[in-house]
Amino acid sequence: MMTRLLSHDMPRSRVLAVILTLIVLGLAFAPFLFHGAKPMNVAAKILVFIVLVASYDLLLGYTGIVSFAHTMFFGIGAYGIAIASSRMGPGWGSLLVGALGAMLLSLLLSFVIGLFSLRVRAIFYAMITLAVASAFQTLASQLSEITGGEDGLNFKLPEVLAPSFQIGDDPFLGTYLDGRFITYYLVFVCAAVLFLAMLRIVNSPFGHVLKAIRENDFRAEAIGYRTVVFRTWSNVLAAVFATLAGCLLAIWLRYNGPDTSLSFEIMIDILLIVVIGGMGTMYGAICGATVFLLAQSYLQDLMGLAAEATQSVPVLSALLSPDRWLLWLGILFILSVYFFPTGIVGKLRTWRT
Repeated sequence: MMTRLLSHDMPRSRVLAVILTLIVLGLAFAPFLFHGAKPMNVAAKILVFIVLVASYDLLLGYTGIVSFAHTMFFGIGAYGIAIASSRMGPGWGSLLVGALGAMLLSLLLSFVIGLFSLRVRAIFYAMITLAVASAFQTLASQLSEITGGEDGLNFKLPEVLAPSFQIGDDPFLGTYLDGRFITYYLVFVCAAVLFLAMLRIVNSPFGHVLKAIRENDFRAEAIGYRTVVFRTWSNVLAAVFATLAGCLLAIWLRYNGPDTSLSFEIMIDILLIVVIGGMGTMYGAICGATVFLLAQSYLQDLMGLAAEATQSVPVLSALLSPDRWLLWLGILFILSVYFFPTGIVGKLRTWRT
């Protein structure tokens, strides 16, 4: 049963299997294990980024396409939910219309970009996607009547997802079953379904062709595959999954703005997570997103504690100052690349433990 659920793509490492199990269980029971707003936000963001990074790995890791327009599709999904909910009011119909409209727009844009741009190679395609993404971000900032401009859009969700909604007066296992609780599990279930769908795609005959194109596109075309068609479909599928990840982010935050989903910093984070987790491995999205977002969210707090503990050593205390957390995050990234050149998943699989 588990083998079929994972599309016969098993972890192939006992250590990796244990790590993945712990991460999945931690995310599944996060509302009961970690109380407070920040842990819940971090857990929800990890779920969103697992889908987002896995969709990008479908392009970079499995097809060998470098694109900088992925955050554009991510933002389209978030704006689709935000615009529909703010215009149509809170309701499941608004969420459905917003998600479908965003998916159609992403499908059209990704198809056009893929059709006209994937015939060029490597850096030229990357520059084209960067230009398109930058233009879209500028457009979203300027169309304030539709997108809210730089201020973004706040909106309401259906009543059952509202924080004021509550099932019962007493907590269950220390957790109140309110709208925030239901929203988290909505995000969790959707993220799990989307991840398993992508896992099925990369392990299908279509996915094997993408790997062949990644390894040698000339040879793949020589044996009869129309590589432009497969690259275009890969671009479209990755865009649709990134759009759905954006929808999940908007549903969780109940807000969206240019910096929330269209920022180029998000694109950099995606690239870092792919490298940390391991390119060409769907499981790399789980490991990479978890490690990166936990470090991003809690490294500054840990450094604050370390700085207080080393106050008697001025130089060390200054180096461990919370203001330098980005420096240490960069050092951790460099160390991870040095010791895990194939990513966490790739390294663990070579150990065969």
